[in-house]
Amino acid sequence: MRYYSTRNKNRAVNFAAAALAGLAPDGGLFVPGEIPQYPGAVKSSLGNMDFCDIAFETIKLYVDSEIPGAVLSDLVHSAYPFTAPLVAVGDRLILELFHGPTAAFKDFGARFMARAFAYLRRGEDKPLRILVATSGDTGGAVADGFFEVPGIFVTVLYPKGRVTPLQERQIAGLGKNISALAVEGTFDDCQRLVKAALADEGLRKKTALSSANSINVSRLIPQAVYYSAAAGRAFAGRLDPDGEATPRAEARNVPPQDRAEGRGSEMLAHNNGMAARFGVRGGEPATLCVPSGNFGNLTAGLYAMKMGAPIARFIAATNINKTVPDYLANGEYRARASQATISNAMDVGAPSNFERMAAHFSWEEMKKIILGVSVSDEETGKTIAEVHRDCGYFLDPHSAVGWTGVDKLFTENKISAGPVGVLSTAHPAKFSETVTPLAGPAPVPASLARAKERSVLSRIIPAEVSALIDFLNGAQQ
Repeated sequence: MRYYSTRNKNRAVNFAAAALAGLAPDGGLFVPGEIPQYPGAVKSSLGNMDFCDIAFETIKLYVDSEIPGAVLSDLVHSAYPFTAPLVAVGDRLILELFHGPTAAFKDFGARFMARAFAYLRRGEDKPLRILVATSGDTGGAVADGFFEVPGIFVTVLYPKGRVTPLQERQIAGLGKNISALAVEGTFDDCQRLVKAALADEGLRKKTALSSANSINVSRLIPQAVYYSAAAGRAFAGRLDPDGEATPRAEARNVPPQDRAEGRGSEMLAHNNGMAARFGVRGGEPATLCVPSGNFGNLTAGLYAMKMGAPIARFIAATNINKTVPDYLANGEYRARASQATISNAMDVGAPSNFERMAAHFSWEEMKKIILGVSVSDEETGKTIAEVHRDCGYFLDPHSAVGWTGVDKLFTENKISAGPVGVLSTAHPAKFSETVTPLAGPAPVPASLARAKERSVLSRIIPAEVSALIDFLNGAQQ
């Protein structure tokens, strides 16, 4: 598999070069020369395969022989001791992506990336410095994934005062090879600083640099896995039992013995009338709603669809930072300053991964497979309260944007009956400041309880490239 820059198709590199560089020399993002197809046997078995087997079959198509099969299998099993349950909530499906160590979907990309980097850099003497900008969950996942990985140092930039206290502890509470910078600005400023530092020739001569945002293709590709797994199960008419971290207030109408035997979600699917509107009947491709900010997650879903996963189309649900929904509506892409919302990880006005989407799809093609919708904070909060009241389930603010987006498009007759899933991108306990007043306290997974005990170890810098470069130059001393 060869990768080229979104800004120059004439210079191709292999997976290792694209991953370790992070950003292309011309400032573009690396994309695969072609989106590979699942072999027929894999495509027809997605609904029954183990998650790690789907991960192996997906990722191997992008890394070719650069990571041998036996090594890739070990990396995948090490990265994913958890899965992504597809459960029933009310009249639709929820794809729970928060069962990893930082309780956010970023774990899927960051944990594979850390292990892949360690393998690809085997034998290297020169340390690698990874830069990552975060609006909330990415920083914590990358910090956890790379913590104490030999020869790799991580610097996380996050907007000061725009992440939750728990997110800040996940980002800046580990120390050792993880450093954190609280930037006096927005996520877009953090992202701008990272891109500028990665392109700085003087800095690159002094140290090996890479990125761990979804601008890095090695973090993006593993995210296609959970789309294929979920779509496969929905197409097969199957659901998963609740996981340990499933934030269900009560398993309504499910006898205790069925919960103990892991049949809770299947029972709930029946008792909540899933077949009424967005139910799983089998043999139908799913519509998947993706709460979207920097649009790396949706890009990974588009890869899964093109690989052959049974996905009918996507819903790109944003908060009031609606750059891409506006583009889908009128064909004009206009980046803008981000606005703060209660779904803070999606506060992105200039989404980096739109450049990848545009490299693969024209506006006309996007409109056929993506519906755009934006949701206000008021609507988000109302949904959190109503879903808890009606379904006994806690949604975090980002997942609530997705749920609300489905409701709005259904009301506008833009989606019809058929399996509809909402990606739940983070555990609601990470956003207790927002969720608790609306729905009461969500159950706290053990990993988050441990993170709450950490101290914040960060340095405040202005939103200036020189400040970041000065810090990085000092870090090399």
